[in-house]
Amino acid sequence: MDDIDKKILKRLQENARVTISVLSSEISLSMPAISERLRKLEAAGVIKQYTAILDPALVDKQLMAIIFLSIDSPSHGESFTKFVVDEPDIKECFYITGDFDYSLKIITQNTSSLEALLNRIKEQPGVVKTQTIVVLSSIVDRPSVTVE
Repeated sequence: MDDIDKKILKRLQENARVTISVLSSEISLSMPAISERLRKLEAAGVIKQYTAILDPALVDKQLMAIIFLSIDSPSHGESFTKFVVDEPDIKECFYITGDFDYSLKIITQNTSSLEALLNRIKEQPGVVKTQTIVVLSSIVDRPSVTVE
């Protein structure tokens, strides 16, 4: 990946709907060259997808929480993974080191929907311990990694 690819990626992160024509003029490269670079970045998996980033508050998702949890055996990992994938309010799930096995980022409507989700989590086979932290405000929330 060279500096031109990085410029393309940075511009796409600002606005994924930017046209090839605009990219071409901003980066001073022909439209076919920009198209080819985009195709290569997509084929290599550098660009995973193009998406719209929604404002949670404007789509009735007023509460963010982090849930740490432990399971009693790695044999429950596969069923827990399936559960997590099927829960729409679980935005991120990480298998982690330390006192807990998983960290979940939750974005949900309110405390009632958080309570219902937490109860579903606690019902999962092998879940033995949870700790829930409610997020008061978000300081930095970058939807993607930055390119240097």
